Amino acid sequence: MRQYSADLTPPWKKPQPVPEVPADPGLVVEEPGTGFCGAVIRCEAGTVTLEDRFGKHRVFPLEPRGFLLEGRVVTLVRPSSSAVPVRPSRTASGSVAVPGARARVARAGRIYVEGRHDAELVEKVWGDDLRIEGVVVEYLGGVDDLPSIVADFAPGPDARLGVLVDHLVPGSKEWRIAEAVTSEHALVVGHPYIDIWEAVKPSSVGIDAWPRVPHGQDWKTGVCRALGWPPENTGAVWQAILARVGSYKDLEPELLGSVERLIDHVTVS
Repeated sequence: MRQYSADLTPPWKKPQPVPEVPADPGLVVEEPGTGFCGAVIRCEAGTVTLEDRFGKHRVFPLEPRGFLLEGRVVTLVRPSSSAVPVRPSRTASGSVAVPGARARVARAGRIYVEGRHDAELVEKVWGDDLRIEGVVVEYLGGVDDLPSIVADFAPGPDARLGVLVDHLVPGSKEWRIAEAVTSEHALVVGHPYIDIWEAVKPSSVGIDAWPRVPHGQDWKTGVCRALGWPPENTGAVWQAILARVGSYKDLEPELLGSVERLIDHVTVS
């Protein structure tokens, strides 16, 4: 007598096979149930540990069809014994680096900063993240005309605008200007420092503290004079300061938080 299979499931309803991918250290995957995306840092005893761009760890079971790799469902398996667990490298901002990642096509949204020095510092610390996210940073040369600049940009849901402002403290001129920006798709944040130089930790530059400059004096020139740096070439002094910045650890928390907020704002889907 001929034997028949008891499986009456139509072929098109049967789960399709998915590739098995070794959970090698540094592999970036997403757990679809939680949306958690991170790099593999450990794989053991039927579990895998992921680390996201903010350094947060989550442990997940190695279940069939349990992860997304570049948007495709995969089954993670334990890597071969020759794979050495290593901590994934990080960008200067502290995010998990994505080896071989290509820059994304630039978004319509932008991040505006006040001056060239601001732009150079943001690029040095967050440049890798910004290229992956497709975010362009432009400098304005001051924010006196910020409300009209925002109006000309015409931010919207698909073209969000973020602005980083120096010396954004209650009652300051910069504060009043920022308050005049009312678009729901524009975010203006800042830091309390008179100039972006001051957002670099003094210890990273090799000084005890940034000098106090009397009101009415040019801040950069006053700082250079107080510290014995050449006041006639503040551009060269800035390049020397910038060279001492290796990562987010060299910057004050007030600046770090503001830039991260701007990146999150501009990259909201």
